[in-house]
Amino acid sequence: MTPTNPLIAATFAPPVMEARRWLDGVHFPPDRPLLNVSQAAPVDPPPEGLRRAMADALLTRPEAHLYGPVLGNADLREELSRAFSAGYGGSVAAEQVAITQGCNQAFCAVMASLAGPGDQVILPTPWYFNHKMWLDMAGVETVPLACGDDMLPDPDRAEGLITPRTRAIVLVTPNNPSGAEYPSELVGRFYDLARRHGIALVLDETYRDFDSREGAPHDLLTRPGWDETAIQLYSFSKAYRLTGHRVGALITNPARLAQIEKFLDTVAISPSQPGQIGAVWGMRNLGPWLAGERAEILARRAAADKALSALPGWRLKSAGAYFAWIEHPFAESSADLARRMVAEIGVLALPGTMFTPDDDPSGARHLRIAFANVDAAGIGQLAERLGLLRG
Repeated sequence: MTPTNPLIAATFAPPVMEARRWLDGVHFPPDRPLLNVSQAAPVDPPPEGLRRAMADALLTRPEAHLYGPVLGNADLREELSRAFSAGYGGSVAAEQVAITQGCNQAFCAVMASLAGPGDQVILPTPWYFNHKMWLDMAGVETVPLACGDDMLPDPDRAEGLITPRTRAIVLVTPNNPSGAEYPSELVGRFYDLARRHGIALVLDETYRDFDSREGAPHDLLTRPGWDETAIQLYSFSKAYRLTGHRVGALITNPARLAQIEKFLDTVAISPSQPGQIGAVWGMRNLGPWLAGERAEILARRAAADKALSALPGWRLKSAGAYFAWIEHPFAESSADLARRMVAEIGVLALPGTMFTPDDDPSGARHLRIAFANVDAAGIGQLAERLGLLRG
């Protein structure tokens, strides 16, 4: 057998794909169809206007079929720089923006520019599993920072984890998997911590369009020299239902982008042309529609909060954007409970063990519920089914 990279072999299998395999051979009767709350991705296509814009470009614009700039098309970089400048009350130039093949690639590119084998990166737990997987495969040591009972990380505890090998702290807000929205003051404290120690603060804002708060979620982009410390990640996938077209972005200083360009050029050469075209059209034309999408997600969050909070014995820890993080009342591990739920109540959810270190007992006590693709009635059914489970 040919060799296998031991760093890749050592990390875990993709959790969503693993969970999907639990469905093999399971029959779901018509009166109890599967409730899939395992993945946070829109299942409906983009609005018709956006699809028509992409289709027209494929028919009439020759450049839609060619390589583009490695850091992304100029019109999308400019559009995003204007949107972030206006949305955060700061100043973002197009030269500080790069477009990537999805936000996961943005994270990988940023980390490739920051850290190498033997370096350390601090991740709050529960963490987004793909972040951990990339760090494993890159030979970077993940240093877990356990969140409190309010599902918020503590900057003072983080400072105690910083060593000469630390290269970055990563925050995800609204959070995946917990849904927690990090207060502006907390994000600011992490920024000050990172700046004081000369490390990066990487802020993944994949779900920023569905934040329940009005106005800017933090003030980092208003601070002088922000791009020397803060690196922001963004995804167009959730906002415009472009998951299959893989369009993400990152914002940092031009010097770091010069290093990131090396990574992107060797991985994808350039981001998807149809996806970028769709993202530009969406940013220019879908403001009211996106506001409606946000309102619907917030309504589903409220429904999830109400239904899951009323479950006897269960404890809803947090909910926001697409997710709820809930503590179950049973003695068994969530890894076993999640598989049992498929057969017994027709619910597919991810266990907390997929978002925590192996030696962290909190993972066994929790489940992640991705409610964004379930309407209020479906969320009610979900709570009813969870209530049928017995230890």
